[in-house]
Formats: sequence, structure tokens, C-alpha cells
Amino acid sequence: MTKNIFIGGAWPYANNSLHLGHLAALLPADAIARYYRLNGDNVIYVSGTDSHGTPITVRAKKENVSPKEIATKYHNEFKKNFEDLDFSYDLYTNTMTEYHAEKVAKYLQKIMDNGYIYEKDELQDFCPVCNNFLSDREIVGICRFCGGATKGDQCDCCLHTLNTEDVLDKKCSLCGSTTVMKPNKHLYFKLSQFQKEIQELTKRNENTWRYNAVNETKKFLDLGLIDRAVTRQLTWGIDVPFKNFEDKKIYVWIEAVLGYLTAGQQVAESRNINFEEFIKDKNLISYYAHGKDNIPFHTVIFPALLMAIDSEISLPSYIISCEYVNMDNEKMSKSKGNLISINELLSLFPKDSIRYYMLANGPETKDINFTMDNFVQVHNKFLVGVLGNFVNRNCSYINKKFNGLVKQAKVDEDIIKLTCETYQKVGELIEKGKIRNAIELAIEYVNTGNKYYDERKPWIQVNENIEEFNNTTYTCMYMIANISNIFAPFIPETCQKIKNKLQLNEEAKWEEIKLNGDIQIQNNDLLFERLENK
Repeated sequence: MTKNIFIGGAWPYANNSLHLGHLAALLPADAIARYYRLNGDNVIYVSGTDSHGTPITVRAKKENVSPKEIATKYHNEFKKNFEDLDFSYDLYTNTMTEYHAEKVAKYLQKIMDNGYIYEKDELQDFCPVCNNFLSDREIVGICRFCGGATKGDQCDCCLHTLNTEDVLDKKCSLCGSTTVMKPNKHLYFKLSQFQKEIQELTKRNENTWRYNAVNETKKFLDLGLIDRAVTRQLTWGIDVPFKNFEDKKIYVWIEAVLGYLTAGQQVAESRNINFEEFIKDKNLISYYAHGKDNIPFHTVIFPALLMAIDSEISLPSYIISCEYVNMDNEKMSKSKGNLISINELLSLFPKDSIRYYMLANGPETKDINFTMDNFVQVHNKFLVGVLGNFVNRNCSYINKKFNGLVKQAKVDEDIIKLTCETYQKVGELIEKGKIRNAIELAIEYVNTGNKYYDERKPWIQVNENIEEFNNTTYTCMYMIANISNIFAPFIPETCQKIKNKLQLNEEAKWEEIKLNGDIQIQNNDLLFERLENK
């Protein structure tokens, strides 16, 4: 039965280049989307660039350009990075579009109409030197929960989402002056009213949300949910659609997460799909992929906003929240020079090598340590030594002895059984978001192929029993054909090369490929070259 699948990749922030951490967080969603499409399901897979907020305006001031120039520059860079790495988004957009702004305003109106937004006069931090009210990101100080240095919205040390009153010894991040308090009127979202619902949601999804997501959400809930500001005293952002708030913008935390809905709706409209019916489908399966520091926004704030808009909207089924990527045993830091951008990685390595490494070794359950040595070792061991070896040794021998012609013969029944089981088990693991385990199982299948080839010794069979030689070779070609399907969610370019090599022209599906007739191998190009760590 065809299923409706919604997949959202976290929206990277447009104030610096993407790095390994972004890739680790976002790649699993692409593998999941590719799998479900092969499975014949209705997939909407979206993301975009988070283009508003204080860090962008701060950077724009330093560079003496407009915030839009900064956001556009990085949006274009992000888009190219994702295209270069074969991300298969149905839509990669940004929060600067008129479509997004218009839909966010309508969703905000619904939340207001449903009684979850209210006005509040509050004392707000004001910089007497800059003569401005300060947004939370423009405030620096000490986190009252852990005592670490923090910005006013979230502590990078303990990951608490903060209100500015949770920050001690507050100073303006722009000029360093001590802030003073002045009254200002803002709109607030009644997040506190969803404490019980979020607790129940977390309990229901303990087996589908990753452990860190459940754990961090429970910590957040234990503190008690508090209402959050909807508006900010900013000049760069989406206009507030209510009277008397023309001097303010919608706070980025609310409009950015609503981007999942606005982008999803845009895709649905392009396909003539009723998005309201799609997103309210009781059987909808949804995935949200992001880093550990984004957990509360996806497990608490986003579900609360969905419930505030319409209680029938489907809530997150799977939270694919990764841990951290360290580099050379240290937390990645631009100032320390141990941060590698996606641009740099793409200049050094083939894209499928990058995809394979980050999916097969990703930080699903614990932090990982990235080193160039380890990257090269993984590429050479698995892509060259296992996968590439199995494909190339078979094709090279046939090209050498029979001009690339593989005669139709009998496929080993045990291999057929193993192949069908592998499809089922790998698919189940991908559906659960266990990408590392899925790749391990796929590699086991290739290992079986290499072992089968070694045990059957076709280089001897060719002289002693040509029928058995043909059976061995055809069985190996059968496995290679199915490898091009089983690995397609992970390394799509390589799998297409295999399909071209064997002239597999049928529409790809997540099911056993049954060979029929002779096979003429098209070329003897290596799938992967060995890498040297320079």
C-alpha cells in the first residue's frame, strides 16, 4: 500500500559555510527520502536556508552590506553544496521568499484566532550606547543554569533554550555596554499550555525518536514549558501581520520551523496535492533530521505550533537527531583551524565517498571523531576493497575473456533468497532511521558476493565446467544488479554507473532485480580509485 511520507531537513543558518556537522545531520534524511521513493511511496522532502535573525544583521553591519546580501550569498552556496552532494530535495527554498512570508502570516493568524497568542508589556534589554532594544542574540552573558558563557537565546554549554532573564551579567554583543531595562510591547505564544501534550507525544514516540531527542526533551519538560515571544524588535525578518506591531518582525524561531509547512505546501501545490489532507493523514509518516542542538525546536516548539494551528495536523513520527562531529579529537572550531567546510571536502574527495563515509560512520548515537586518515581508510577498505572489488573483478574478467558478454544462466537459489531478505532488512532499518546498520547489512551482502566468487573459482570453472562458470558469473551479475538498488539511497551516482555498466534501463524500484537474457557489459571503468592522504 502506498504511503504518504513527509521528510524535513533542518534549515541551515545563512551566516557561514556548511561544515561536517551540517552534513552529518542532514544526509540521513536524503537516504530515507531516496528509499521511500524507490519503494513507490508519496514523498515530500523539503528544506531551505534560514535567512533571518540577528547573527545575519550583525555580520552585515561588520561587512557593510545588507542582511539580504549575506543571506543570499550563503543560500546560493548551500544550494550548490546540496546539489553537488546529490541531495534529492523536492524543494530547497529559503525564508526570504514571498511565498514563505505569506503562508507564515496565515499560520500566525490561525494561532492567534485559536487563542494561543497574547500581548504582553515587558521590560526589554536596551543598549544606551547603540540606542536600540536588543534581541536575545544581541545579548551575551552567563547562563544561570550552568554558569557558562552564553548568548541570550540558547546556551551552547548546556543546550538550554533561554529567555533573556536567564542570562546574568548581560551586555550588548555589539558594543560591550551593560544593558538597561525599558518597557516594550510584544506578542507571546502560549507554549506553556502544551506541557501535557508534549509529554504525551514524547512518551508515545520513545521507540521512534532517537534516544538523545527523548532524553533532551524530557530535560526540557522537567523545567516546565514557558511562553515564548513571537515578535522581536528587528529590522530584518518577516513583518508581523497584526496592527500596532509594524515596528517589529516575527521572531525567527517561529517562522523558520514553520518553513516545513510552507515548503511542503509549495511542493504539494506543484503536484496538485491537497496539502491539508496530506499533512492531516492519520497514517502519515514524518521524519525530521537535524543536529542535537536543534532538538527542542523539533520536539517541543514545532509540535506545539502544529497543535496550535490545527489539532488534526500530524505530529513528528521520527526524530533523526544526530550527536556531534569532532575533528582530530577536538570540538570543531573555526578559530582553532580544525573545521572543514563542505566546499573544502568536495574539493578533496568524490561526492559518493563523502556520502558513504558520513552515512556509514555518522554520529547516530554518540559523537564521532573525523580525521582525514580515517576517511581515506574507510574509502579504500569498503568502497575500493569491498564494493569496487566485487564489481570490477567480475566485469574485468568477462571483458578480458569474453569481450564483456555474460551468457544467460541459472542464478543460485540461496543468493536469490539472501537478496530478497537483504531488501527487506535494509528497508526496515532505513525506515527506523538506523542508517549505519542499514549500510552494514548492505556491505555484508557485498562481502557474501566476494566470498561466493572466491569459493566458486570461476577462473578454474571456465576451463573445467563452462556451465558452472556461466552460473557463477550470472549469479554475480545478478548480485551486482541488485547492489545498484540496495546502495542507491546512500551512493546514487555510483549505483547509476553500475546500472549503465549492465545496461539496466528499467525504472528503479525497491525490489529484487531479475535478470533476463544475456548481459553486455558496457565499460571496464573502475568505480573507485584508491585515495592517498596528502
